[in-house]
Amino acid sequence: LSAAVSSDPTLMEFDYYIFILYSQVLKAEYFSSWRGEQQMYKLDIGWPKTPEHFTGQTVCVAVDSLRGLVYVGQRGDNVPKVLVFSKEGYFLYSWNDTVEMPHGIFVWNTAAGSSIWITDVGTGKYGHTVKQYSPLGKLMQVLGTPGNAGSSLIPLQFDQPAEIFVEETGEIYVVDGDGGMNNRLLKLSDDYKEIWLTGINGSGIGQFKIPHSVTLDAFGRVWVADRDNKRIQVFDKDTGEWLGSWTDCFSEDGPYSVRFSADYKYLIVAQLNINRLAILAAPPVGSIGDCVMVHSVQLADETKPHLVDVDMRSGAIYVAEIGAQQVQKYVPL
Repeated sequence: LSAAVSSDPTLMEFDYYIFILYSQVLKAEYFSSWRGEQQMYKLDIGWPKTPEHFTGQTVCVAVDSLRGLVYVGQRGDNVPKVLVFSKEGYFLYSWNDTVEMPHGIFVWNTAAGSSIWITDVGTGKYGHTVKQYSPLGKLMQVLGTPGNAGSSLIPLQFDQPAEIFVEETGEIYVVDGDGGMNNRLLKLSDDYKEIWLTGINGSGIGQFKIPHSVTLDAFGRVWVADRDNKRIQVFDKDTGEWLGSWTDCFSEDGPYSVRFSADYKYLIVAQLNINRLAILAAPPVGSIGDCVMVHSVQLADETKPHLVDVDMRSGAIYVAEIGAQQVQKYVPL
């Protein structure tokens, strides 16, 4: 056959086009299969059961995976600031005391029980603080001076703190600077003493322009959504050392929220201005590398996903949407 083709240019040209066509078919089949495999989540249209309880601007959500509860922070005049649902979507109760303008919310589980941490970016008498509450809304701890915006010179003086992440040990990570003077990442001990602090306003390594969300992976790395720099920065949790950053996935819009999937294989990133959840491949230990988008969930126009949380038992993603004024639940397939 090769001798015949080489002696007849017509046959050679025909064979070439057959080869190209066959290659395109194989390529189409490959990418079709790949896309099918990457459909990772679907919307739970039955959550919540009573969406009319969302009466304000829903800005944050936190999951108590051990007790099957979902906490939602919302803003607005004369609305409850914290709503509590079951993981099945039933509204349970709400509370409002000493919460002015919630921004981030986190559930901390211990053997003794659970507590809810809220960052408050209000400018009134309760604002510029990070506060710990009981599940029923009893104020247990206040970090910062209520009503007084701080500076980067004083560790526990916040200026519109954006989000908090608490380890099982009680060690705390705070990204401080949702538009205020501070642009920093702070680690505190379980008795609220500074362990390390990093970051100033800027675009260089370890600098921030609105650090908006923070989370930890399984390898001792701290991941920060550096929103207005359109990147994610990564730090060593013990020393605060800068380990790397991702920018390639965020040319269209900066990251607003960062959370890991329940198996720590993926990083879930909310992008508010393009109404998208990006599912990124988590790098192995010892490497940051470049970001790789495995899948994306395109939300409806003007939903504006702000912050997300993940049920570390079921793997479900809960998305607080400012534009739609609702929280939606996506379950893994």
